[in-house]
Amino acid sequence: MQEKNRGLALFTFLVFIFLLGPLLIISITSFEGGTILKFPPEQFSLKWYKNIFEVKMFLTTFNTSILVSLAGNLLALLIGVPAAYALSRFDFKGKSIVNAFFVSPILIPGIVLGFTFLRYIVVIYQLPIYAGLFIGHTIIMLPFIIRVISSSLSNFDFSIEEAAESLGASKLGTFFTVVLPNIKSGILAAVMIAFLESFNNVDISVFMTGPGVSTLPIQMLTYVENYFDPTIAAISVLLMFITAFFMFMVERLMGLSYFTKR
Repeated sequence: MQEKNRGLALFTFLVFIFLLGPLLIISITSFEGGTILKFPPEQFSLKWYKNIFEVKMFLTTFNTSILVSLAGNLLALLIGVPAAYALSRFDFKGKSIVNAFFVSPILIPGIVLGFTFLRYIVVIYQLPIYAGLFIGHTIIMLPFIIRVISSSLSNFDFSIEEAAESLGASKLGTFFTVVLPNIKSGILAAVMIAFLESFNNVDISVFMTGPGVSTLPIQMLTYVENYFDPTIAAISVLLMFITAFFMFMVERLMGLSYFTKR
């Protein structure tokens, strides 16, 4: 039994090495002091982290990614919160079809979805680049908003809502004063997950960007095509830390949402 446990521990360790090894290598190479990406680095320096903030294209595309993600997140919330509430609260004909429709953007391969957006949003309707990015990112964020909020609503006791209505509260007033405060942790978690999905998206953005307008992930790909310095490794490390922080907050918020319902 002890040998079996040791074998399982060794296997688990090797899996972690396989998954985290590339991230560790990227983190170490980001401190290379030379002009070429090397592993192991010959000398250590923070100059490539400084270079991130000196390259204008990174700052511009970072602002674009933030703007598109926040704007799309807002619209996805306006659509996703009522949709998640309706799917969790009511049983109606065609509910499974509606649910499948909202979830479909994460089931369809990203390159297929991106080409579809290009075909209709850009080619046929000829919308501006920012409008196309806004619509595309809203669509890919919507499933995450709905799924996470629906999960939070699954722990909500709707008898509380019925009690409020029996005491004279309107349906709309009950929704804003009873339902939303009880699922606010789930809403914040949904916003964070959707934001990360939009901010780091490549397969949709590569079809929707155009001359003079790009997002940070697309600009990183373009930079790698022309330069081989550790700047991209430095950006990747910063993005990893930001993603880890967001996911830690999501885990805390979802845990808080679960235990407050018990």
